Amino acid sequence: MTGYLGRNGDDLAIELYHGDLPDGLDLGPSVAIDTETMGLNPNRDRLCLAQLSSGDGNAHLVKFGPGPFDAPNLCRLLADPDVEILFHFGRFDIAVMRNFLGVTARPVYCTKIASKLVRTYTDRHGLKDLCRELIGVEISKEQQSSDWGAADLSEQQMKYAASDVLYLHALREKLNEMLPAKGAWTWRRRVSIFCLNARSWISRAGRKWTSSLTEAGKGVWDGSRLRGRRIRRIRIGCLKDTMSISD
Repeated sequence: MTGYLGRNGDDLAIELYHGDLPDGLDLGPSVAIDTETMGLNPNRDRLCLAQLSSGDGNAHLVKFGPGPFDAPNLCRLLADPDVEILFHFGRFDIAVMRNFLGVTARPVYCTKIASKLVRTYTDRHGLKDLCRELIGVEISKEQQSSDWGAADLSEQQMKYAASDVLYLHALREKLNEMLPAKGAWTWRRRVSIFCLNARSWISRAGRKWTSSLTEAGKGVWDGSRLRGRRIRRIRIGCLKDTMSISD
């Protein structure tokens, strides 16, 4: 366990595990998750780290070796329909975990998509921008391109990894305050989940999706890259995921 000072001067803890979460760990009904990989191609670049937080200011890091991947406790958490998984830019993380762990996270909430829906006055929807504007926290991205496949993680890497999940619960609350009436948000959320699942499937397939968020909600793809039956299969799969999410 590693301790460091959080944004309010509190002594926060980072727990590091190898290969899987420990038996009996209960992170509650809402868990923030992020991943670190060897690169930005979810088909080529292996999963190196999964970081989780229950919103209590502490982080749990799961470090993975080259494989094989066997993480039944983490997979059980990701597939639990009673646990909401919080992401920022979930499209990539969902595709990576589906590839290497064989599980699709659901139900999900993506702070980047929520930001695009409600912060229409800006095009800056990165995690660093959200933390600065909505909750007054400055986070560092210096370790973003470091070697996550190293045998041992540095203290700076662990702090960076933790910062990617420590504030997602607070951001969700702020973004929800900015959302319209529940009826409109229910519709928009279903559209956002449809987009998130569709984009993760297309990322996994190594394809390019060039449509805007609005077009994506209508199911419009670049037909020159992905056509016919493959598009229909993706749309049907995403709709099934979407309809399984409660209002």
